[in-house]
Amino acid sequence: MIFQGRFAGKTLVVTGAAQGIGRAAALRAAAEGGNVLFVDRADFVKEVAAEAGSRGSGFVCDLETYDGAAAAMAEAVGRFGGIDILINNVGGAIRMRPYDRFEPPQIEAEIRRSLMPTLWCCHAVLPHLIERGRGTIVNVSSNATRGIHRVPYSAAKGGINAVTQSLAMEFASRDIRVVATAPGGTEAPPRRIPRNADGDTAEEKEWMTEVVKQVEASSLLKRYGTIDEQVAPILFLASDEASYLTGNILPVAGGDLG
Repeated sequence: MIFQGRFAGKTLVVTGAAQGIGRAAALRAAAEGGNVLFVDRADFVKEVAAEAGSRGSGFVCDLETYDGAAAAMAEAVGRFGGIDILINNVGGAIRMRPYDRFEPPQIEAEIRRSLMPTLWCCHAVLPHLIERGRGTIVNVSSNATRGIHRVPYSAAKGGINAVTQSLAMEFASRDIRVVATAPGGTEAPPRRIPRNADGDTAEEKEWMTEVVKQVEASSLLKRYGTIDEQVAPILFLASDEASYLTGNILPVAGGDLG
């Protein structure tokens, strides 16, 4: 469902916009009247942004670095004249395995991927929102703060929840709202770039199967959600309809509160 004109006159930065939830959120925000910077480290984000026509622009950078995050915000300001809304969507478990089977570099990689882009982007966008005199940050967390075979990822998403609530308290007086959704398992088309570039071992595939079973069992609806079911609450929280919400973390997981 498209709400015509909901983001008219607004500029949004959507990270992780080349695939999955980020892609769908960015395209729908543009369809609803927003100017959208599609940000990703995958080059084909520019192809995705082109689908939005004149309202979309693609930008390639590495958000695991502060320089990448700062460059993305500068690009949005330079192209569209300012920033109203940031949707932090980068993240995703690289590996599924019991915690005792994770190697230290793998643990660090999970934190870099699923926590640092949100930390960096929040830090980089705040001066622009303060200058604008208002703004909204929507962080995409996860209900997997309680789950199996993803402890480092769970720790990263727990960090995002803490960032959301602390920033909301700290910047409410500046008319900056900070909110989050906590998606559960979500059906998505095959990724053009896999999360685990090394590929999963047979053992890891077995652990992934265990994760899927746990996710479905924990959901009251006993199923995975759709991408559209994740995008709708993200864009609601980003919109002026949610103007009295800040610091909220909204589980979107079929009744599993995480």
